[in-house]
Amino acid sequence: MKNYQSALIWVFAFLFTAGLAVYQKMTGPTYPARSEIQLESTLVKYKLPRSGDCGQDMPVQISIADTSVHGKFTFKRYKSNDEWTTVPMIREGGELVSMVPMQPEAGKVSYKIDLVKNGQIYPLYNGHEVVLRFKGHVPLIILILHIFAIFGAMLLSTVTCLMAIFKGKNILRYIWLTVIFFFAGGLILGPIVQKFAFDAFWTGWPFGHDLTDNKTFLGLVFWIIALVIQYRKPGNRTWPVIAGIVFLVVFLIPHSALGSEIDYTKQPPAQQGK
Repeated sequence: MKNYQSALIWVFAFLFTAGLAVYQKMTGPTYPARSEIQLESTLVKYKLPRSGDCGQDMPVQISIADTSVHGKFTFKRYKSNDEWTTVPMIREGGELVSMVPMQPEAGKVSYKIDLVKNGQIYPLYNGHEVVLRFKGHVPLIILILHIFAIFGAMLLSTVTCLMAIFKGKNILRYIWLTVIFFFAGGLILGPIVQKFAFDAFWTGWPFGHDLTDNKTFLGLVFWIIALVIQYRKPGNRTWPVIAGIVFLVVFLIPHSALGSEIDYTKQPPAQQGK
C-alpha cells in the first residue's frame, strides 16, 4: 500500500469517527429534547433537559417574553406508583421556570409541560413525557480519558478494518492498539465513570441489561478473537473486517440505552407535591 493510500484511510477514519461521535451525542438519552411550537403568532423554540446532577434540583426553562403565556409543570418519579403532581411554572423575566426535584444517582423523573395562552393549552413535545436521569459528579480527567480511549478505539478499529480490506501492512499492530484502547476505555475507565455517575461499576450481563456495558463486552470479544486468529494465521484479513463491522454495529446502539435506573415501584409512593 502506498503512503498516500494509508493517509487517506486515516483521514477517512478520523472523519468517520467524528461523525459517529456526533451521532452518539445526539441519540443518547441525556441529549436534550428539542422542538418548537406555534403559539398563535409566536414561535417558541425550546429544549427540555434529560440529565441532571445530584445534589440539586434541575431547572427547566422555557424562553418566552410574552407575559400573557403561563405554564403548567407536571411530574412524577419514573417507574413509580406516584400520582402525577402539577405546579405552575414561575416567570423570571423572559423565561418560565420550574424545577425537577432532585433524586439520588440513577433516579429518574418523568415530566410534561403545558403552555397556556388565552385559555388555549399548548402541550410541549407533542404531549409526550420527558425522562430526566440524575447522575453523580464524574471527575473531568476521568471523563476525558474515557472518551479519548473509546473514540480512539473506534478510530483504530476503522483503520484496522480498512487496512485489512485494502491489504495494508502492520495489521497485527493495529489490532493490538484497538484492543488496548477498547479495553482501557470500555472495561477500565467505563466502569469507573459509571461508578461515579450511578454508583455501580457494571450493570450489563450477567448483572443487568445495560446495553452500553453489553455492547462493550461483545465488541471486545470479537477483537480478541481477531487477535488470536491473527497469531494463529498471520496475515488473516477476514476477522479484522468482521470485528470492525461488529464494533461499528454495536457502536450505533445509542449510548446508555437500558442504562442504570432506580425502580421506584419497589418503594412507597412519594408524598403529593414532593
